[in-house]
Amino acid sequence: MPRSSGNSSPDRLYFERCAWRAGHHRVAGVDEVGRGPLAGPVVAAAVILPETAYDLPLADSKVLTASVRTELAARLRALDGIAVGIGVLDSAAVDRLNILRASQAAMRAAVSELRRLPTLALVDGLPVPDFPVPARFLVRGDARSASIAAASILAKVYRDALMVELDARHPGYGFARHKGYATAAHLAALEQLGPSPVHRRSFAPVARLLRLETQPEFVFDDAVSATPVAAARAES
Repeated sequence: MPRSSGNSSPDRLYFERCAWRAGHHRVAGVDEVGRGPLAGPVVAAAVILPETAYDLPLADSKVLTASVRTELAARLRALDGIAVGIGVLDSAAVDRLNILRASQAAMRAAVSELRRLPTLALVDGLPVPDFPVPARFLVRGDARSASIAAASILAKVYRDALMVELDARHPGYGFARHKGYATAAHLAALEQLGPSPVHRRSFAPVARLLRLETQPEFVFDDAVSATPVAAARAES
């Protein structure tokens, strides 16, 4: 049975220990990132940790700096015996399914990508329909389980790298800096450039701009009172 490390908080392994005592020797942590951004994919990770991982200072990826996340992700992937699955749903899938269903689909896909399925998954958040393996769903699980924390780190680092690639393909929006989140700089670029192919058209700031692009503005002709004249947005 895996041991707990003196460097690990007992709370971070409580749910894993419960699973081990119940006979589950392949316990996966599952988490997703990218629900909030206006652009880019939603990404989930599923990870089965080897015993050596419990010496790492695993924590919810949101409380770690980018450099610490990157270092921890590299150390995790270098561990002998680790199993990692990644699920990615692009912005078109987010628009088609909605962000909740896309996030759930990404988590199911991440588990299915593991070479050997876990006997139990510890999953961050509320229950996910049609989950492919037995699961326990933990609200704020990334702060309560070492396995889920590891999944949150791997998913975040993977998605950040994808956003850097999208920045090179769609320059001007600053994806490499804000990773698609609705920062002031991103919103300003969106206003200036219009939505890119990887923006989520179902999200309000993007949808508003698309409506403005497709619906002509109207002005009143000075010569004929109250007669609307369509004016192209670029000319207004």
